[in-house]
Amino acid sequence: MAETDASNFTSHAPIDDPDLAAVDAFWRASCFLGAGQLYLQTNALLKEPLTADQIKPRLLGHWGTQPGLSLIYAHLTRLIRDHGDEVLLVVGPGHGAPGILACEFLDGSLGGTYKELDTDIIGANNLVQRFSWPGGVPSHLTPDTPGSLHEGGELGYALSHAYGAALDDPDLLVACIVGDGEAETGPLAASWMSPKFMNPATDGAVLPILHLNGYKLSGPTIYARMSDDELIDVAEGFGYEPRIVAGDEPESVHRQMWDALEWADGRRKEIQSAARAEGIDGVPTWPMICLRTPKGWTCPKEIDGKAVENTFHSHQIPITDPKTNPEHLALLEAWLRSYRPEELFDESGRPLDEALSICPAGHLRLGMCEKANGGTVAVDLEQPDWQEHCVEVPEPGQVRAEGTRLAGGYLRDVFALNSEQRNFRLFCPDETSSNRLDAVYDVTSRAWMDPMVDTDEHLARDGRVMEVLSEHMCEGWFEGYVLTGRHGIFPCYEAFITIAASMVHQHAKWIEQCSKLHWRKPVPSLNFLLTSHCWRQDHNGFSHQGPGFIDTLLNFRSSIPGC
Repeated sequence: MAETDASNFTSHAPIDDPDLAAVDAFWRASCFLGAGQLYLQTNALLKEPLTADQIKPRLLGHWGTQPGLSLIYAHLTRLIRDHGDEVLLVVGPGHGAPGILACEFLDGSLGGTYKELDTDIIGANNLVQRFSWPGGVPSHLTPDTPGSLHEGGELGYALSHAYGAALDDPDLLVACIVGDGEAETGPLAASWMSPKFMNPATDGAVLPILHLNGYKLSGPTIYARMSDDELIDVAEGFGYEPRIVAGDEPESVHRQMWDALEWADGRRKEIQSAARAEGIDGVPTWPMICLRTPKGWTCPKEIDGKAVENTFHSHQIPITDPKTNPEHLALLEAWLRSYRPEELFDESGRPLDEALSICPAGHLRLGMCEKANGGTVAVDLEQPDWQEHCVEVPEPGQVRAEGTRLAGGYLRDVFALNSEQRNFRLFCPDETSSNRLDAVYDVTSRAWMDPMVDTDEHLARDGRVMEVLSEHMCEGWFEGYVLTGRHGIFPCYEAFITIAASMVHQHAKWIEQCSKLHWRKPVPSLNFLLTSHCWRQDHNGFSHQGPGFIDTLLNFRSSIPGC
């Protein structure tokens, strides 16, 4: 079989249904531009034959997850157009930036933020040239990407960020793509339990989309190797109602994904409507989607006699040497032309109306979601007079007092002052009481949606204290809440906050990058209260001594806002 034979590529047969055909056109265009970013430094729309000098001198990036991400983006875009919902997209897979950037180029989100990325030939050439290029963009979604608040390189935290973003925002739908490699991490596994703390009457909703494409960098993933029955059992065990979308034939997958999103959106609205009209008792069974598509879908099925599509060989750069190997160059051109770009872009480089017909306007585009730029929607926190919570000390050594008990009274007043805005939460791994912050329970309780018994204390469906025995989840919720413009505090034992130190470090990097972008507005700070310090561990002993978190923070540059 010749390497450029059409049978070496996924068939993109015409689709009779005009709505599905429009989604498919958007998807093909995004796959075309996503692959182009890996290889091309010019001739982005293949208006002329591909030549070796148009290939980047060094090939970097990842293809494997891109087609699935682009497919999800296209279908969410269509859903938003039809229903007018506000949707925030959180992308967990770590190396899918070109796929999302291609989608944002098509719907105008990139051009609306960066004039050099307008939807024309010049913009398309700038798009492909800047990926993995000095001074350009990396393979993860970063603050430079409009509509993003999560960097996929930090595997494990996408779902907790998504649930944190949905808190106290009843009209927001957060679509969270969870990669099957990411799903193997401990923090992600714990995050499936987040609905047990979410109130559908007052909070938004999260739609998890578990993307199963079979492989990590070089090995298989646990979730992708599960049978459908086992996958359903696992999802139902976590408390979700799953629907599986699977296949390698585009029209079939498009049809399944369309139906699955309509079902999931309808189901979440039923849950929210019932909760808001009749109240809520217990944890609803929320919808989720499990999407099975081949790793590296639509790239060459075989290269140099070796299977590539649907194997780990498609994870990074499928065609490795198109610059010096003429056969590889011909294969790359055949791959790119298999998307039929002449049907997708006009002579000026603008996407044709068929592809653009699925796109909503203005801030409803995924790349222009205002909540992803939380500083634009943040409301200042009302704070009590701190002097009212001071300790009178007439003479040194004459008064016994506990700092955290006093802090508890202060935080109680913060909750009370901001009760109408509902923009303040306390995140804590089961230590609010032991940290002597009990005064907050005068005005609120712990959020809890599971059954309650008579001996429980301080639990409520509308509680604003988020307690779960996972520092990762607390930090993830907290970051998602703050990045969408709200405020909070995270009290924690000094030795245990180090569990989340890498997350805080990553957040600081994110904030530093945001500060360099004129269109990113400052978000509220992460506030930590460290307790149970290392020099007072008479009963816990050596295991509870760990002041390393402060060492981590001291390594941050002073130029980082809030540090």
